[in-house]
Amino acid sequence: MIRPVAAYIGLRYLRTHRSNQFASFVTMASVIGVALGVAALIVVLSVMNGFENELRSRLLSMTGHATVTARQGLSDWQQIRDDLAGYPGIVAAMPYVELEAMLSSGSALAGAILVGVDPGLEQQDTEVARHMRAGSLADLQAGSNGIVLGRALALKLGVRVGDPLTVMVPRKDPDQGLVSGLRRFFVVGVYEIGLKDHDSVRALVHLQDAALLAGYAGRVSGIQVKVQDVFAAPGLIRSWLETWKKPGAFIPEVRDWTQDNATYFRAVRIEKIMMTLLLSLIVAVAVFNIVATLVMVVTDKRSSIAILRTMGFSKRAIVAVFSFQGIVIGWVGVATGVIGGALLALNVDTVAPGLERLFGFEFMPADVYYLTALPSDLQPADVAWIAAVALVVTALSAVYPSLRAAGVAPAEVLRYE
Repeated sequence: MIRPVAAYIGLRYLRTHRSNQFASFVTMASVIGVALGVAALIVVLSVMNGFENELRSRLLSMTGHATVTARQGLSDWQQIRDDLAGYPGIVAAMPYVELEAMLSSGSALAGAILVGVDPGLEQQDTEVARHMRAGSLADLQAGSNGIVLGRALALKLGVRVGDPLTVMVPRKDPDQGLVSGLRRFFVVGVYEIGLKDHDSVRALVHLQDAALLAGYAGRVSGIQVKVQDVFAAPGLIRSWLETWKKPGAFIPEVRDWTQDNATYFRAVRIEKIMMTLLLSLIVAVAVFNIVATLVMVVTDKRSSIAILRTMGFSKRAIVAVFSFQGIVIGWVGVATGVIGGALLALNVDTVAPGLERLFGFEFMPADVYYLTALPSDLQPADVAWIAAVALVVTALSAVYPSLRAAGVAPAEVLRYE
């Protein structure tokens, strides 16, 4: 059988580590270290991707993927809404009124963001209805003074469904300046999205009730836009704006979810970078083990290298022998880590409960976190770049030992053999 000489000799050197038990142990430790490092990177990034998806879903459940607004409110919002609803890629366009308000119940006071919504559109096109803990969005009727509170906000005020509360909204009056509008509302529902910024701050009322409090005569604060592909929202809303710009037409302002929630996702991105750097240290230690293993093999095989050189092997061939040996050690570890990490990431929802039962602890305690299970989203791109970087780094680890092997002088080694 014809084999590449460098590969054949390199594999033989790997199999003959029995004469040096310590080198054999370090080789196995190197393979395990690379595998653990690669697997840990894949699993952690998959879990963080899952958290990012969950965070995005909860943030956008009440705010939409993009908004169309105006500084003094939209007066011709019906025309803009109809145009948005018919634009390719946009699945819903919902008018809203947003106000800063003070809510009071007895001696309890709480600041809130009062959002006027169209209950029919909200129930159809957002996830608020899925997170209702009590009552229903359908109970928000124009003129009925109904209000839906976030669970944390309701607890702060000490109110339940059916309880009354007072809403105070400051607004500017052309004649009187800054005035406060007071109105009595009744709690008709409680929701829980799972984000403090929503559950402890936002309160929903009917669109007409909010417009009356704000002094908007036929105007709204803006229009929330839902799109088919959330990642296409920034480009889609701006392309719509270009088609809307006509001579003499009112030009509204547009924003998308990447601008409104930039702080959240910047924090997640920084955490992912830091976790990647920390877990890469596992691979780095394993790479140093590979270097140590090959240096010990070179020292142990000095006489064999000298014999190969006297048989006509060039320095390049000697480099190829030990480079191949290092690549095999590293790439076996990388392949094992990729397979193990991918399987674990795809089965986190099964493995995590098993570990909780085995060790008697909870990853996500229900009384601390809104999520009670570890989310996971395995991205092929993450697996690809982790594997590629690990393969390159482990291959480079064989360079120094290979050059050292090529520098062995046959005459000096064989002089006393």
